[in-house]
Amino acid sequence: MNIDVASVDHVLSTTRAVRRKLDLDRPVEEEVLTTCLRLSTYAPSPGNQQQWRWIVVRDAERRKQLGELFREVGQVYLEQTRERLGAAVDYPPVRRMITSVQHLVDVIDRVPVFVIPCVQGPRPSGNVESTSFYGGIYPAVWSFQLALRARGLGTVLTTLHLHREAEAARILGLPADVTQVGLLPVAYTTTTDFRPPVRQPLEAVAFLDTWGHPLC
Repeated sequence: MNIDVASVDHVLSTTRAVRRKLDLDRPVEEEVLTTCLRLSTYAPSPGNQQQWRWIVVRDAERRKQLGELFREVGQVYLEQTRERLGAAVDYPPVRRMITSVQHLVDVIDRVPVFVIPCVQGPRPSGNVESTSFYGGIYPAVWSFQLALRARGLGTVLTTLHLHREAEAARILGLPADVTQVGLLPVAYTTTTDFRPPVRQPLEAVAFLDTWGHPLC
C-alpha cells in the first residue's frame, strides 16, 4: 500500500484549534461524526483497555445548558486573563488568541455538535497513574480531530466547562465513575485554507541524550 505522505503531512501540520472559522449554520451529518469517532478508536490506549467514552451532544437544549456553563466560566477566564496580562493584551498574537476565545465563548451554543471525551474508571492521584489515565484518551482525541480536518470540519479541545464539571455531568447523565476531559465544539469550517501555525524551532525543544544538548 502506497501512502500519500505529503497529504498526511499536510493534515498533521494544518490541523488547527478552530474557533472563529466554525460554520454555525451548516449541519454536521451523523455519518461523518460516526466515521471520525470510529477512526479515533484505533488509537493506542494503555494496556489496550480502551476506556475512552464519547458523548455526542446534538440536542439544542443540552447544548444551551452546557453553553451557559461554558460562557459563564469563559467570561471570568477572559476577564482574569486580560487583567493578568495588562498591556500585553495588545501584542498581536495575544490579541488574536483572546479574540478567538471570546468569539467561541459568545457563540458556543450555536455550534451544531458538542463531543465530550470521557474516561471510564476511578480518577487516579499519582503521576504515573494520572499519566496513564489521561494519556489513554488524548491520542484518540487527536485522531478524531485529524479525521475531522481531513473531511473539512474543525474543532478545538476546550476545558473551560470542567470548572463546572458536576453540573455538566448532571446535564449529560454521566455515571459517577466517568470523568470528562474536555469539550470539542464540532462544525464544518468556513475555509479550508489553514496554514501551519507558528511554533518554536525544533532545536529549542528537542534534545539528544541529555537535557540541553541539541538534537539537531
